[in-house]
Amino acid sequence: MKKFILNSPPDSGGMVHLTGKDFHYLARVRRIKAGSVFTAVLPNGNETELMVISVDDDILKAAVTVAPDRDSPSFIPLYLFQALPKGAKMDLIVRQAAEAGILEIVPFVSEYTQVKRNAVDASGKAKRWERIIKEARQQSGSTVQTTVGETLCIDEILDYWDKLKNERQGAGIILHQDPLAPGSFHDYLDNDPEFAVLAIGPEGGFSRTEADRFVARGFKPLCMGKNVLRTETAALYGAAAIQIIISERETWLLKKNLNQ
Repeated sequence: MKKFILNSPPDSGGMVHLTGKDFHYLARVRRIKAGSVFTAVLPNGNETELMVISVDDDILKAAVTVAPDRDSPSFIPLYLFQALPKGAKMDLIVRQAAEAGILEIVPFVSEYTQVKRNAVDASGKAKRWERIIKEARQQSGSTVQTTVGETLCIDEILDYWDKLKNERQGAGIILHQDPLAPGSFHDYLDNDPEFAVLAIGPEGGFSRTEADRFVARGFKPLCMGKNVLRTETAALYGAAAIQIIISERETWLLKKNLNQ
């Protein structure tokens, strides 16, 4: 279900005043008229219903009709450590990650990455990724506030992983083109983690040295069958697998216990 993303909460009177691109999207693309009611996602991730009061030439006024939902339990935070791919592939990865409800995408430069780190920082891609995320969330209805972090090197991203797991119990999974261990998604997610991190290499994958470094810091290596997936496919495939397994955890644990 499509949901509109509010950049700022309603004012003290429960009103929102939308202009610019937000106005164009609602009034011109979705053709929302005065009296229409639509679902909006607040900056804190909660949802509310807004009724359109008026649509003028360049401003849409709407009022809250339903009190914002209280915070409710959601899927565990999922982080995507994505080695930078070539061309527009990162745009696709960002869009799919936002639709899938990934909390943070952290780009990084690996041994086989062909994109230079300083080129990314100077290209203004951050603004484009913000726009892609907003459009993707509005299309999918995701209430997760997906962000794209600063581009890091291998040392920095491993340090970031250490910081995350020092704060909470997490599961780190690195997808590799070779079967480095006999584990599975179910094995690695069996300890009820509070968050999960998925590490994906660039077009050439991870070097064995890089994979060993991730494993030494607590990541679990996983090879997904005989097919070698493109980097943009692997990111979505892996994220979907983690989310399904976590969301259905009670079901598969019950079957596992019954079979023991």
